[in-house]
Amino acid sequence: MNPIIQELQTEAKSRLASIRSPQDLESFRIAYLGKKGKLRDLMEQLKNVPDDQRRDFGRQVNEFKQFLEESIKSLKIETSSSAASKDSFDETLPGILPATGRIHPINQMIQEICRIFERLGFETVDGPEIETEFHNFTALNIPLDHPSRDSFDTFYTSEGELLRSQTSTVQIRVMQDRKPPLRIIAPGRVYRPDAVDASHSFMFHQIEGLMVDDRVTFSDLKGVLQLFLRELFGKDAKVRFRPHFFPFTEPSVEVDIKWGKGWLEVLGAGTVDPNVFEAVGYDPKKVQGFAFGLGVERMVMLRHKIQDIRLFYENDLRFLEQF
Repeated sequence: MNPIIQELQTEAKSRLASIRSPQDLESFRIAYLGKKGKLRDLMEQLKNVPDDQRRDFGRQVNEFKQFLEESIKSLKIETSSSAASKDSFDETLPGILPATGRIHPINQMIQEICRIFERLGFETVDGPEIETEFHNFTALNIPLDHPSRDSFDTFYTSEGELLRSQTSTVQIRVMQDRKPPLRIIAPGRVYRPDAVDASHSFMFHQIEGLMVDDRVTFSDLKGVLQLFLRELFGKDAKVRFRPHFFPFTEPSVEVDIKWGKGWLEVLGAGTVDPNVFEAVGYDPKKVQGFAFGLGVERMVMLRHKIQDIRLFYENDLRFLEQF
C-alpha cells in the first residue's frame, strides 16, 4: 500500500475508535470526505503519480474511500441508538416501583391473633396436616360412632390416615412431647368435605389454644377469652358464654359477642376433659387445663363485612388489594 494512504488509514482508524457521539462522527466525515477533506487531497495528488503507478494508486484511494464510508455508516447507527437511549432517560424522574405482593387477609388475621396470645404468654406451634385417627379423634375423646368419623365428614387417605379436621391434633402432639405447664396456640389449615357455598369450604383455617398447669380454672378461661375478643373487636365488645357440648372439654361453652341487635357465636371452648389428659399420659388428678378453637375466615368476614367465603380463594386482585 502507498505509504501516504497507509498513514491516513491508520490515522482514520485511531480517530474512529474515539468517536462517541453523532457530533464526533460528523466532524470525522467532514475531515476525510468533505470538500476540503483528506480524501480530496489524495485525489489531487493522483496527477503527480507516475503513469505506471497511477492505476494502482487510484485503486487504493477508492478502497480507502470505501473503508471510510462503511465505517461512517456503521458508527452512525451505533451513535444514533446510543444518543436516543441517553436522551430518553431522565435521571431526575422518580423510579417506577415494581408491583409487590401483600399478606393475604387470612394470614393477616392469623398473625394478629397469634400476636395477641403471644403477649399473654402463649407459644405458636404447628403440626402435620395429614394425621392419624388417634390424634384427630381417639385422643380427643371422640367415640367410634361419632358422625365426624364417617367418611362423609372426613377426608381419609388410602393408607388409612386422614386430612386433619381440626388443629386440636397439634395440642395432642404437644402434650405427648412435653410436660406441663403449657400455653400454646395452633393455627393452620383444616379439611372437611363440606359443599362449597357462601359460608362453607372444604378447606379453611382454624386457631386452637390450650393451657395446662397444676391449677387452671374456668375463670382463667373466661378472663383470657374476654381479653382476646376485646383486643380483636374493640374494648367495648360484649362477650357471653353459653353452655354447650364438645367431646374433648367438660364443661364446654360457646362464646358469643354482641353483634348489632343480637349475639353472634365466634368460638367454642371449655375445660379439658380428663379422658384427653389420660390419652396423652397426663394425670388428670394433678393437672387442669382449658382449650378453645375458632375459625379464622369467620373472624375476617366479621371484621370486614365479607359475605362470601369463596372470595378468599379465588385470587382476584380486585378483592385482595383492598387489604
